[in-house]
Amino acid sequence: MTNDVEKRWRDPGMFRAAVKYVVAFVAVAGLALAATAVWHSRIAGVLVPVILFVGGVGAFVQTYRIWRAEGVWPIWQGAGWFLLALTLVCLGVPVAVW
Repeated sequence: MTNDVEKRWRDPGMFRAAVKYVVAFVAVAGLALAATAVWHSRIAGVLVPVILFVGGVGAFVQTYRIWRAEGVWPIWQGAGWFLLALTLVCLGVPVAVW
């Protein structure tokens, strides 16, 4: 059993899963950003931060599930914070279309 204050958080499989999750949401948001740039679509512009926010919340839900199962949860917490920070960066995308 790993104590939360210990620093044994190495789990390559979990790390790969979190990276794939983040890359998938960033790719979908990138497609929405491309649609915004090509078609000047306000709906696609609003979708960019929404997609990233949903991904961040989903990562935090996964963090909680893994924490309950006594797994390596900080990997997913980092993924969630990364997606939420990217959400804040992309909040200006819908405004740029108007």
